Amino acid sequence: MSDPAAAAAGIAAGALNTLDAVIIGVTLLASLTVGLAMGRRGTSSLSNYLVAGRKLPWWLAGTSIVATSFAADTPLAIARIVRTRGLSGNWYWWSGAIAFAACMFFFAPLWQRSRLLTDAELLELRYAGRPAATLRGLQGSYRAIIANGVTMGWVLLGMRKIADAVFGWPPTWTIVALVILALIYTWSAGLWGVVVTDLLQFTLAMIGSVALAAIVLHDLGGPAALAAKATAAADGPGLAGSERLLSWLPSGDVALATFGFYVLVQWWGGAEGGGFLVQRLFATRDERHAALALLWFTVAHFVLRTWPWLIVGIASVVVLPQLADPELAYPIMMVRYLPHGLLGLMVASLLAAFLSTVSTHLNWGASYLVNDLWRRFFRPDATDEAAISWARMSVIAMAALAGAVAWQMDSILSAWFYLAELGAGAALIGLSRWLWWRINAWGEVAALITSLLAANLLRLVPWLEGDNAYPIRFGIVLALGTAAGLVTSLSTRPTPDATLDAFYKRVRPWGWWRPVAQRNPDVQVPEVGRKAVVGWLLTVISIYAALFGVGEILLGQPLIGTAGCALAVLTGGLLWRVLRRYDFGVA
Repeated sequence: MSDPAAAAAGIAAGALNTLDAVIIGVTLLASLTVGLAMGRRGTSSLSNYLVAGRKLPWWLAGTSIVATSFAADTPLAIARIVRTRGLSGNWYWWSGAIAFAACMFFFAPLWQRSRLLTDAELLELRYAGRPAATLRGLQGSYRAIIANGVTMGWVLLGMRKIADAVFGWPPTWTIVALVILALIYTWSAGLWGVVVTDLLQFTLAMIGSVALAAIVLHDLGGPAALAAKATAAADGPGLAGSERLLSWLPSGDVALATFGFYVLVQWWGGAEGGGFLVQRLFATRDERHAALALLWFTVAHFVLRTWPWLIVGIASVVVLPQLADPELAYPIMMVRYLPHGLLGLMVASLLAAFLSTVSTHLNWGASYLVNDLWRRFFRPDATDEAAISWARMSVIAMAALAGAVAWQMDSILSAWFYLAELGAGAALIGLSRWLWWRINAWGEVAALITSLLAANLLRLVPWLEGDNAYPIRFGIVLALGTAAGLVTSLSTRPTPDATLDAFYKRVRPWGWWRPVAQRNPDVQVPEVGRKAVVGWLLTVISIYAALFGVGEILLGQPLIGTAGCALAVLTGGLLWRVLRRYDFGVA
């Protein structure tokens, strides 16, 4: 095979042939057609535009979450993690399975019962008066402008890297054209257009990534040969090292401490859910559909999608031992291995993944700008027609913001870390709003402001610079924000009884609500006890057993892998029995 740089240059010179171009064009046209076909349904009301009329079945909502969480940047960042930190470096995002399983049993039904349009809107259901309005405006601004801007920024950065370094397309105009395409059907059909095209785009993305992994695995001699060759090559400069590359668990005191941080601390903030994930939960039919959507997403995210990316990342250590930007390993492997037709399909799948994520974040960001800022503070009497018009203009503003942010970034993984740090200090206080009646709005305001300030100031400290200091920064921000939130909540007035009673009757939360429960003895709160904990643990065990079982098989250890898959089937069967009898509180 040719040199990787030469292969990339070949694509830049126009090596995508007519077949590839036709496949790419048909894919983009199909996404546009499907999205536009939902136009009348998606714009009949603001609820249809932002939360699909609350009619999504679990499988469509879950698939949409999966598709959105996989953009063109994702396999690039995963390849970098594998090359520089080994398999164990993926615990940064593997730990999220614990959080999503917790959200499924403990919080997804609560979100669904709130019957809102955005998670920021919940704040004025849970709290009251000026503190609640201040918090809602602050949260809506943070999520729409900062969090959404950073997220779309790294998504555009991934696409820019692919377009510039691999395909030779002008990066600026490539991104502009793709964003315009996403704008068209997001503008026209809202969330209905987004979720239906997500289904098509997820299918294409899976076909492309599985095809590339299969070809690479075959070319390198199969699972055992790949593992042996990658281990031998992993001691090169800039690579993880032979002892770390294929190890599930890290070695060394610092690495073990980081692992402990990932599985014991980092996932807390994700247990509540939030953002576009909660938008999909709002859009489901009832509490059971919301929980099952999360289950399907967790299985697809951690088991189905993981290994096609990891196999290519591991193989790149053998094929591309020296690479200045490790995030380019994945697209260069595409160029090197895929024949025409399949290459076009793979490019189309990455474009589909990119469009899926961008369209969701455009719609999600607009939901905050319209529902939690414009309509809440400026035009509370606005009609749905006027609100949809403002939502469409907000979509354009979100696209422009994302482009500006993308040009300031150079690393996808670093951007992941930065966003996690920004919200770390508000995570536990936000989680506690469901569990303890005494948390109030000023406490959340204090936690969020402390978190934003601390996350940025800590990056100016010399010994806390760089990605390796991420767990330390996160821990400090978490501690400072939590302390600020607790102290502020306990030193200011509690939320008025009438507001707490209304929230309790509508959402029926579990936890420390005794004073409220005593005032409302007629409210039946669904039991959250032993069955929920057992279901959570079974979900976590089943997901990790399947993840590692499939991995061992693909890395040449069929006996261990089969045992892992058997454990996944066993615990999955037990989980299904729990789910059949579990009361999610469906009205």
